[in-house]
Amino acid sequence: MNLVRLAIPALLALVGVQATATEAPSSGVHRTDLSRNDLSIPGKEELQVRVDIDPGRIAPNHRHPGEEIIYVIEGDIEYQLQGKPPVTLKAGDVLFVPAGVVHSARNVGSTNAAELGTYIVDKGKPLVALVK
Repeated sequence: MNLVRLAIPALLALVGVQATATEAPSSGVHRTDLSRNDLSIPGKEELQVRVDIDPGRIAPNHRHPGEEIIYVIEGDIEYQLQGKPPVTLKAGDVLFVPAGVVHSARNVGSTNAAELGTYIVDKGKPLVALVK
């Protein structure tokens, strides 16, 4: 039973469905949906997600079908955006990720790191696409 409970959030994350609970503990990345609303722009919606990353863990290369605005809540997070040098942000810093840009996030500190991700995306598309 525990294996099924752990596997379902990880499977949902792989296919781009957002679970409202945290992901499997073994990944070290925990996503919590905070809001999802239609925008006044036809076919667009906003999502806000809190992402917690355990020390030394990484949210591997992925992309989104729209823009992402990242606000670092706590800790130190190194972001690697395709075609750019890595940048390390701390609590209070903000980063903009253009639509479709492959990126990753690594907790480079010794405590929890967390960000608030705000997404402006096409309604009905998977939020996250993992990239090898």
